[in-house]
Amino acid sequence: MSNVGDLKPDPSIIGTIAKPPFVQLPNPSRVLGKRADRLRALSPGHQLESYLRFVADLTDAQLRILPELPEPEMPAADVVARAKEHAMPPLDRNGFKPDAVFHATLERLLPIAVTLEMPAQARDALDRLRMADTEARDVMIRNVLADSIPIENLAEHVFVAAALQIHFSRLAQRLDQDALVAVGDGACPCCGAPPVASVIVGWPGAVGSRFCACSLCTTLWNYVRARCAVCGSTDKISFQEIDGSGGNIKSENCDACRSYVKVLYQSTDPMLDPVADDVASLGLDLLVREAGYRRGAINPFLLGY
Repeated sequence: MSNVGDLKPDPSIIGTIAKPPFVQLPNPSRVLGKRADRLRALSPGHQLESYLRFVADLTDAQLRILPELPEPEMPAADVVARAKEHAMPPLDRNGFKPDAVFHATLERLLPIAVTLEMPAQARDALDRLRMADTEARDVMIRNVLADSIPIENLAEHVFVAAALQIHFSRLAQRLDQDALVAVGDGACPCCGAPPVASVIVGWPGAVGSRFCACSLCTTLWNYVRARCAVCGSTDKISFQEIDGSGGNIKSENCDACRSYVKVLYQSTDPMLDPVADDVASLGLDLLVREAGYRRGAINPFLLGY
């Protein structure tokens, strides 16, 4: 495996950056369809080939149940208005209480998940989740939303996280983007979750702009470049990549909090997907962690890293 490249400033920041929108709300079917395609394109010959295929199949399962799900219950208008006034996320994950629509989402996902090819350990975990009562499932839901998952139960939580991702992306899709405001560094303006990665986009009218990609609801929100997506520091930010990787995926390292979040350059490779390419570039995580940085992002399919 190649070594980490030398620490250096990101030269692509120099130049004119267009005025971008504050957020791009998710279209779950489009996001999941692109993600599944990307995972399958990445998997042949990859060191994580079997796992990438599994995540692609699970993403397909997420996609399949979308049309049959009941309409989600949105927060009341006064809740949304109060959230904006106090710079809080209107879909605050910390206050989430599983409702009938979420339970329907999980119940429809699990029978499809059973049909997927997966290691025996993952299948045992899925069986435990299917047999778990409501109280046990609620504990898992809270664990995922709090980014606090017991190491011995990681596999069960992957399936719970997949259902939560569907539910929160459907809620975020229905929000009014004008009702959203920045709620703090490293926090999605819709749900308050941390990013899975950030992307430099090539969209018309936003070329060269940076967006953080929410790990939970898949919302993209505009964020200043060369600023830590965890603590907000702009001091001692550096970028690393694996030698010979082409420069489309880098880690943005912050010496203030000793954390990193990956940056994906969709401006040069539009096929990059925050979740898929984050998983596929796990080698970069391992090398950057050896340099003393901790991962500041959350990926529902890299729980435990």
